[in-house]
Amino acid sequence: MAKYSDIKGFTVQTLSTDTVSNTGATGAWSSGGNMNTARYTLAGVGTQTQALGFGGRTPSYVGNTEQYDGSSWTETNDLNTGRGYLGAAGTYTAALAFGGVTPPSSAVTETWNGSSWTEVNDLNTARNEHAGFGTQTAAIAASGYAGGMVAVVESWNGSAWTETADVNTARGDTGGGGTTTNGIMFGGYTPTITGATEVWNGSAWTETTDLNLARKALQGAGIYTSIIGFGGETATAVVGSTESWDGSSWTEIADFSTVRAEVGPAGTSSLALAYAGNNATGIVAITEEFEITPPTAQVQVEGQLYFNSTTNTFKETIQDIPGGTWASQTSMNTARNQSGSSEASPSSQGLIVGGNAPPESALVEAWNGSAWTETADLNVARRDGGSGGVYTSMGYFGGTGPGPDVASNELWDGSSWTESGDLNDGRQAVRGSGSSSTSLLCFGGGDPSVRDITEQWDGSSWTEVNDMNTAREANPGSGSVPTTICAGGLAGPSAKSETELFDGTSWTEVSNLNEGRWGGGCVGTSAKALMFGGDPPSPTYTAKTEFWNGTSWTEVGDLGTSRGWTNGFGTTLSAIAAGGYVNPPAGQTAVTEEWSVDLSNKTITSS
Repeated sequence: MAKYSDIKGFTVQTLSTDTVSNTGATGAWSSGGNMNTARYTLAGVGTQTQALGFGGRTPSYVGNTEQYDGSSWTETNDLNTGRGYLGAAGTYTAALAFGGVTPPSSAVTETWNGSSWTEVNDLNTARNEHAGFGTQTAAIAASGYAGGMVAVVESWNGSAWTETADVNTARGDTGGGGTTTNGIMFGGYTPTITGATEVWNGSAWTETTDLNLARKALQGAGIYTSIIGFGGETATAVVGSTESWDGSSWTEIADFSTVRAEVGPAGTSSLALAYAGNNATGIVAITEEFEITPPTAQVQVEGQLYFNSTTNTFKETIQDIPGGTWASQTSMNTARNQSGSSEASPSSQGLIVGGNAPPESALVEAWNGSAWTETADLNVARRDGGSGGVYTSMGYFGGTGPGPDVASNELWDGSSWTESGDLNDGRQAVRGSGSSSTSLLCFGGGDPSVRDITEQWDGSSWTEVNDMNTAREANPGSGSVPTTICAGGLAGPSAKSETELFDGTSWTEVSNLNEGRWGGGCVGTSAKALMFGGDPPSPTYTAKTEFWNGTSWTEVGDLGTSRGWTNGFGTTLSAIAAGGYVNPPAGQTAVTEEWSVDLSNKTITSS
């Protein structure tokens, strides 16, 4: 006779230890094709499979330019001015080379069009050993050596260099990366070798966490929130150390196979390239390719079922939502309410966008898990718009500016905002959801009467789809496209408690909130969501938090600060609530709180 378990059974994984809450990724360097010309102090741009290396010292200063296709290097047209210790920005087909030493220190700037170099306007301050990053039309040259260390920073707009805010610590031989509005510079010498790190927000430099290993003559690959620094020299040796920056701290993750300094860089923090350089044996042409190695350990996943062979017990990974709590975090730089947010972002990386400061604001702040940094502003200052997407790809649409309600839709690519196709119906107090700048949903709002309109963005235009069942404004919502949740809101004088789910075609009414309110924050998905704060019928703002399990709402741990018109990002397990409006006389707030839930292993028992 067949066993029931054979017919209806399921597989349970066997583990000798309980699953762990998280593991860190590591990385490794492997061999690539050698350059044709061994050298050091060269510059480079591009990706791991399309890189451009140029200039350097052999020991003569040279203008040699080579292109990498992922396996081998090909010589192409030289720089017009041979030099080393130069700065670089741009891509494989559109690069910028600036400064360096010929000798003496140089101010020469050249642009690359994919086949040849052209001289353009010089730097204002001739120098070498400076940090350089950005694009061919928007670049930064920071600090460096000009007969002595200089703190001077210059910004390139595609045709000319302009001096801007100085770094805090003048130095040379640094690593760096980023854009003209979000950058990072690390390491170098003053002349003392340092691990100092500074971040750039487009207007000022801020000192932050040092490298673990102080060194000079290193390079970097990546952006200001995710970059690796590799190679270099300490006070006693050439090293191959590679450290990863996550927006708040450095972690040692790998070493070069061949230690060296003053290499050429290209790529990202997960797929990087380091080529040529020098070490104790001399000048080399070696190329190494870096790749992040995924974690191999077991990681806790909600609902994970397994057998612990050490304790002989069945266990399940369970989230205890009622046990979730809010805790104080670092406040935003600017107090405000009625902001947008990158709602699908993790709690360790997110954006708060625009809002009422007052007046209406274009400010955008980025969260890195421990602190807020101002980043590139919106093009249109406003409050009460809708938003959706993640911290590297999101949209902000609708709202109210200094004038009438707006229909403007702005898209974020991780470094700047671009105005794109407007909403069909410009309105304020709208809400939104989405997974990226190409997949967004806008619903509700008012102008001046409340709306039930829903519009969907496909990356190029907005299309009206089926309306909500209940017209309202300031109606918190979250999720992706096509599945989204909307709960609460305001209709005339009434605080709504109605909850609706969108399935990509239509809205369906489901169980109401326990307390009607509007202007709260909401994170999560249509299956699991968290709503916090808001303006209920009572005369004061609320701290109430409710958890949606896909069927009904349950009251859970309150915010530490009661507030309305707040926003945030994250999941039902880990979320951020930022800003809002607190009861007078305080008004706008910058208070930030973090929600966390224990994801623990629990033994399964049977009766």
